[in-house]
Amino acid sequence: MSRYETVIGLEVHAQLKTESKIFCNCSTKFGNDPNENVCPVCSGMPGVLPVMNAKVAEFAAKMGLATNCGINRKSVFARKNYFYPDLPKGYQISQFELPICEHGHVDINVDGAHKRIGLTRIHMEEDAGKNIHSAAENASFVDLNRTGVPLIEIVSEPDMRSSEEAVAYLKALRAILLYLGICDGNLEEGSFRCDANISIRPKGSEELGTRTELKNLNSFRNVQRAIEYEVARQTDLVDDGDEVVQETRLYNPDKNITASMRGKEEAHDYRYFPDPDLVPLVLDEAWIEKWRSELPELPADKKARFLDEFKLSEDDAALIASELAVAEYFEQAVKAYGGEARKVANWVIGELLPYLNECEVGACDCRMSPEALAKLIKLVDDGTISHKIGTKVFRDLCESGDDPEEHVKAKGMVQVSDTGALEAVVDEVLAENPDEVEAYKGGKKKLMGFFMGRIMRKTKGQANPGVVTQLINKKLS
Repeated sequence: MSRYETVIGLEVHAQLKTESKIFCNCSTKFGNDPNENVCPVCSGMPGVLPVMNAKVAEFAAKMGLATNCGINRKSVFARKNYFYPDLPKGYQISQFELPICEHGHVDINVDGAHKRIGLTRIHMEEDAGKNIHSAAENASFVDLNRTGVPLIEIVSEPDMRSSEEAVAYLKALRAILLYLGICDGNLEEGSFRCDANISIRPKGSEELGTRTELKNLNSFRNVQRAIEYEVARQTDLVDDGDEVVQETRLYNPDKNITASMRGKEEAHDYRYFPDPDLVPLVLDEAWIEKWRSELPELPADKKARFLDEFKLSEDDAALIASELAVAEYFEQAVKAYGGEARKVANWVIGELLPYLNECEVGACDCRMSPEALAKLIKLVDDGTISHKIGTKVFRDLCESGDDPEEHVKAKGMVQVSDTGALEAVVDEVLAENPDEVEAYKGGKKKLMGFFMGRIMRKTKGQANPGVVTQLINKKLS
């Protein structure tokens, strides 16, 4: 067991789903040609003035309300000075001393244990551009399309103690953003990404150790692997009598290592000061109450309702509620089914989620409607098809979008439950396997599976297992 305790704090950047940038009218659309979505304001031309996008303030405040933050009625934009090719002004407009939201929390569950993660602040800022490095041309290029795209940065307290807690926290934040409809949560495109501050300290110590920052982690798997590597690296350093250096490091997912990027900046390195071109943002009380009234049912509340209303297990309720589209699909299927919700949950978790993950699509993109899933479950319930055939039909319907009843009839998948028809097949199989029949009568009851397999083969999987079992027991008892 390690002698050290891991301390983790995360800084999450979420790109807001506004049509225009934070301080100009340029489009925020992803994937356009390089430098297509650029104007004199976001490209930092001399003499231009930024104008605040009101939707950004609304989205930031809603995230604060959803994460139990206090909303500051007055917040101030500041200039954060640093010099990179993708930041043409030489500074980033952000918030520092007076952010829009402070002192919130998010609740997580890891291995059945509940934990509350504190939020230090949520502030608004503009994104920087993107450097593109071409080894073939031995040159670097700058794409400013992303410059000025609105972000909120969500800064946690150093309350996480493992990579598993960090991933659970990130998933909880992403779910809230998706429920609010203010961020698409796309990690690959960089609209949801995080920096991780990691340190270790002797167990029982209250003093924080020297931290390193891992930049721009863009998948849950990479977050977990990067943190685990960095904790192991720092542990080895301390055990060898060396010191951890405060620095910014990059994670290489191919080699599963972190490497030094630069010395870690502190706040004074950025020389923050209030932006003279932007007046303080003052929020009217009526606006805040309006935004509060517009909040949807959030993931934690939906999970609690699923537990109470549908009697799902803790894990099943959390899994289904974690994705808004999946939760909505599930509830529509339950309504159409009209039976036990847990049965629908089993199909959603056992069949729908693996299919969505495999095909890398969302529930809203699945061609099988919730109503079709309810019909399919009923076909299994009434014995029209077996559960095994039902799972195969599920995949077919996800691809085709067909009606379950029509698909089953057209494919000749209707389950045979007629006792007379099945009895002849059972007699045939028993006659063909006299040794197994004697062994079964002698007490080897596991041979039931053998007989069932032979009968299913002869009926092409369409025999009703319940009826077959009854017939075999009757004939061999």
